[in-house]
Amino acid sequence: MLATFMEVLDTTVVNVSIPHIAGNLAATNEEGTWVVTSYLVSNAVVLPISGWLARYMGRKRLLLTCVAGFTLTSLCCGLAASLPQLIIFRVLQGLTGGGLQPLAQAILLETFPKERHGHAMAAFGIGILLAPILGPTLGGWITDNYTWRWIFYLNLPVGAVSMVLMNRFVFDPHYIKHDGGKVDLWGIGFLALGIGSLQILLDTGERKDWFSSPYIRTFAILCVIGLVALIIRELMTDHPVVDLRVLKNRSFAAGVFLISMLGFVLYASLVLLPLYLQTLMGYPAYNSGLALSPRGIGALLFTPLAGHLTTKTDPRRILVVGLVLGSITMFQLSGLNLYAGFWDIFWAQVLQGVALSCLFIPLMTLAVARIPSQKMGNATSIFNLMRNIGGSVGIAIMTTFLSRRTQLHQNHLIANVRAGDIETWRYLAGLRAHFHSLGADNVTASRKALGAVYGLLQQHAAMLAFVEAFWLMGVVFLLMLPFLPLLQYFKRPQPRTDAEIKLAALPKPSDDELDALERDAQEEESHLIVH
Repeated sequence: MLATFMEVLDTTVVNVSIPHIAGNLAATNEEGTWVVTSYLVSNAVVLPISGWLARYMGRKRLLLTCVAGFTLTSLCCGLAASLPQLIIFRVLQGLTGGGLQPLAQAILLETFPKERHGHAMAAFGIGILLAPILGPTLGGWITDNYTWRWIFYLNLPVGAVSMVLMNRFVFDPHYIKHDGGKVDLWGIGFLALGIGSLQILLDTGERKDWFSSPYIRTFAILCVIGLVALIIRELMTDHPVVDLRVLKNRSFAAGVFLISMLGFVLYASLVLLPLYLQTLMGYPAYNSGLALSPRGIGALLFTPLAGHLTTKTDPRRILVVGLVLGSITMFQLSGLNLYAGFWDIFWAQVLQGVALSCLFIPLMTLAVARIPSQKMGNATSIFNLMRNIGGSVGIAIMTTFLSRRTQLHQNHLIANVRAGDIETWRYLAGLRAHFHSLGADNVTASRKALGAVYGLLQQHAAMLAFVEAFWLMGVVFLLMLPFLPLLQYFKRPQPRTDAEIKLAALPKPSDDELDALERDAQEEESHLIVH
């Protein structure tokens, strides 16, 4: 869990430090965004093949390699002397960190018996929910008080402790057989092309004005080619790097769709709310990140209870509660204005943390409830990939929506001003008089008055766009409700005794060991017959 928390945290902790990193390394802010993009692209490529890598290398060896690589590349990122160096190290950091989330989830699901999967996913969910919320706040605080390099140095002790604990407590399950030599290079190539192009497209689309840019059109074509070829290849080969056949399980397929929609709302709201507070209410970056902390409080307090309830009742009921609460919080945020206070945001964020706990824990439990243990690593890889892709799509769509709606509202407000609204002209006259009293001449006073009115129009246009964006995300929560019946729920078995649970947790003999025992039994039986 330590390693997973560290990796998820690193996805968001760098975002608020981009201006400092770019300035320190003599780069523009747009060039600096590649520090984030490069990590997301390489991370997204490795994430879906982590199940195959565990079979190829062995799960324990893969985990230790990933954590060691992530820790070492974190040190290299902190020591980077130029932007190209930092981008290269971030690519390597994403490659080594991509497998940590699905592997940790698979280990928890296999370690705990099915009747305790809710508790296991509660432990996993705390890291998954808290890390993206704490990331911007922690990143802003470290950057303001120390230097951006300490964002990466922070991973060193966490990585070292994680390696010690993994070496002591993590073991390969009996069914994992090393697939040495069976490498689907075509599948890996198509995956890198499709997922990598998709991530670049989503991350840079708004800055490049989407499909009006040849750059974006090129990556869109590469994305389609890569993903179509990947699907065809993986369904035809006997040794796929991503086993898409697991999506034949209706409950898992529905869970993958729903987790992508939850990622859409979670990551989009994590971007939009701080942006609202910074651009419209004048919050500094650190305080805007701190405003998200009540969401973490709600999640931290309610996640253990959500895990317990998941094991005691139909998890779909908890999902209904979570979706309704999520929509309520978004509709609350859609009522914000330029004079909103701290408590208006605080309680909405606490309630949203509770809602996310009611959503992530039962959904993660239900989605993989009927997945065989030998396919669990592959299933959790796909599940976590779709959550991240959903988040990238959500950020891309909602920031574009915000930009376009702001421009639309601005044009509408300006048209009303030009139509000759008497109150506007009175306001302009008052501003001109104010600037006159400060010593400005007629021309300067008029320009300053018009500038002030235009700034106010921009502010109100942006506020209307934010209100619509929050309202739209509330609707997305409600649109997920009809898909809940697709999640199959089977009554949990009667709780096992402690002795039964301990017996189930004991290492199971491998196929070779079972064959040897069978041969010994046959030899002993033959010996008895002879005598």
